[in-house]
Amino acid sequence: MLLAELEVFHSRPIAPTRRIALGVCELPCDPAPGCAGALLGAVAARFGPQIDPELLADVVALTHEVEAGRRIPQPRLRHRFQNDRIGLTRSAHRLFRREGGELAVSFMSHRGAPAQHVLGAVYAAAVVDAPARGEVLAALRRGLAWTRDIDGVLLAHLSGSSSPDALLADALTDPIGWALDVLGMSLPDRSPERTLIQRRFRDAIIDAHPDHGGDGAHAARRIADLTEARRILLAS
Repeated sequence: MLLAELEVFHSRPIAPTRRIALGVCELPCDPAPGCAGALLGAVAARFGPQIDPELLADVVALTHEVEAGRRIPQPRLRHRFQNDRIGLTRSAHRLFRREGGELAVSFMSHRGAPAQHVLGAVYAAAVVDAPARGEVLAALRRGLAWTRDIDGVLLAHLSGSSSPDALLADALTDPIGWALDVLGMSLPDRSPERTLIQRRFRDAIIDAHPDHGGDGAHAARRIADLTEARRILLAS
């Protein structure tokens, strides 16, 4: 199931003029940073390490300019951002949900230069809803600083989750519903009292511990999920 998509149109690396334009930008970000932050941050993590280190500081500076809503002078980082896509090559990057509910990302990396993909992600962040833009760009900056594998741990990091195993698609798109389900709470108004959250968390943690009959092989994952669920509900 497709959750987010970014199309970047770009000139060929050998072209005398370097140009970038955006195509489809399906970037839901409710609640922020949402699928937008996960996808754009993953694009930054995938291609950022291949950018000339001398330009990386300029990329970070550009994210802050976009976040502030400033007019961006052209060209930036030796590329010109434009609306016209004629003569440009298309690359697409997608965040999707696997059959088991896990998140995954696919990249089209055989076309375009790394800087073009990262700049496309930065400019795409400018079109998300203004209230969420700051968190989406913060996720993108976390992606630029990432130095490990592109996997579920990264996606959890981009979303602000403390539990990589908790980052299923449901946790990203409906975190409150996911958290209530993890804690075994069913409330019509989806707004439990803090004391109820804490009590249910304590009871569930005890049940999950191997010393109290919990499954030792899955105790760490269960405890991480419970901790993340409590964090989400207490912050809502």
